[in-house]
Amino acid sequence: MYIRNEDTICAPATVPGTGAISVIRVSGPDALTIADKVVTCRKGKISDAAGYTIKFGTVLDESGAVLDEVLVSVFRSPHSYTGENSVEISCHASSYIASGLMNLLYAAGARAAEPGEFTQRAFLNGKMDLAQAEAVADVIASQNAAAHRIAFKQMKGGFSSELRTMRSELLELVSLMELELDFSEEEVEFADRSRLDGLLSALVDHITRLIDSFKLGNAIKNGVPVAIAGATNTGKSTLLNALLGEDRAIVSDVHGTTRDTIEEILNIDGVLFRFIDTAGLRETEEIVEKIGIERTFKKISEASIVLGMVDLTRDFESTSETVQEIIEKVDFTSQKLVFLLNKTDICELNKNVNTLNFIVSSLENKGITAGLVENESDSALEVPVLPISAKNSLGIASLRSILAASQQDLLGDSDTTLVTNQRHVQALSDSRTSLLRVRDGLASGLPTDLAAQDIREAIYHLGSIVGEISTDEVLGNIFRNFCIGK
Repeated sequence: MYIRNEDTICAPATVPGTGAISVIRVSGPDALTIADKVVTCRKGKISDAAGYTIKFGTVLDESGAVLDEVLVSVFRSPHSYTGENSVEISCHASSYIASGLMNLLYAAGARAAEPGEFTQRAFLNGKMDLAQAEAVADVIASQNAAAHRIAFKQMKGGFSSELRTMRSELLELVSLMELELDFSEEEVEFADRSRLDGLLSALVDHITRLIDSFKLGNAIKNGVPVAIAGATNTGKSTLLNALLGEDRAIVSDVHGTTRDTIEEILNIDGVLFRFIDTAGLRETEEIVEKIGIERTFKKISEASIVLGMVDLTRDFESTSETVQEIIEKVDFTSQKLVFLLNKTDICELNKNVNTLNFIVSSLENKGITAGLVENESDSALEVPVLPISAKNSLGIASLRSILAASQQDLLGDSDTTLVTNQRHVQALSDSRTSLLRVRDGLASGLPTDLAAQDIREAIYHLGSIVGEISTDEVLGNIFRNFCIGK
């Protein structure tokens, strides 16, 4: 993205035609004078108005006819979102009016804003750092209270404050270490090695906690990943449709219909869940289907929750093989498993009790408690086994309750910082690697100049998160994902 701060930019900040009012933003050195060319005010010019004031005016189209009556909010540099002179024009939410107003602004000297360019200018003008700027997009995209809380805290600088504290401590130490190099002949030690070792350990622990928080932060932001796994034609796609309340996945009696994953987001009691319908597990020589099954195993390994689908109408031998395959693919230290006994509408559970017993005994052999869910007290089971009928939506409400209960910690009001951005995780990991090299090096007598270089690398990686170290390519990748007008 080519940065042209000398330009004055404009864009709709709201979607025309979806409400009573549309807002059009204008920002840049000529924002006020351009607004004067487009809006005629009854009392004085917009360019003469004080900041934080609103003026009423009329907009005339190219033929001189009245296009609309508008309100113009005036913001003067540096007290605006972008740090530049800015105006926000509130007009009626007609697509015709908004389009006509934009064309008048173009003719008066403004240009169309790039995606995220208003926020990019706020970053470049020092109104926020890069981590805060990225959080703006997360606040806009937040779909639940937890995601909003995390993004808003980051936007207000909570995460950035932690990073700056770590950087300042490292900068102080590396400065003392470099001072030692100037007095190397006198063998003076300015940086206390015991303090340095303690600080390194504390920083490594802090960064590790931030890295480890990404799994939870990402789940809150993008949805808890839930993989629906089982043999072909056990009702996985039917279950997805039942959960969503719509026919999202193709349902067919033909085996192997689902050959790739299908993902959909659903909000259950304030928590976002990302349901993943996977290809059915079975022996096959069909190349495309085999690729789909490989992806199924990958999605199972990446999921926080695995829904193991079992068809009660199948013979015990094939069912037990599928059950065992699912159990072997689940990591019970970090994943939750729920077995769903499907098609109870046409096959009563007491006629297929062998399947239930096999599931329970297979899990008990691993030291995991499992059992049939019959009432609320059964929620304490490590692996609930729930009878359902996906076709007739029987047991779906109970499944929703089990899922919501398993993730209630996501709705907590903890002030602990959670990392939600993959770019931040990578930078933190690189910083931790540098600090671990310093710590190991000092223990083995690493020369001061090499230790100082590794600390500078750690400082660099931490600085890249907040934008103290950045490139046009990085900025372009970040801001092009914003919506127009922000």
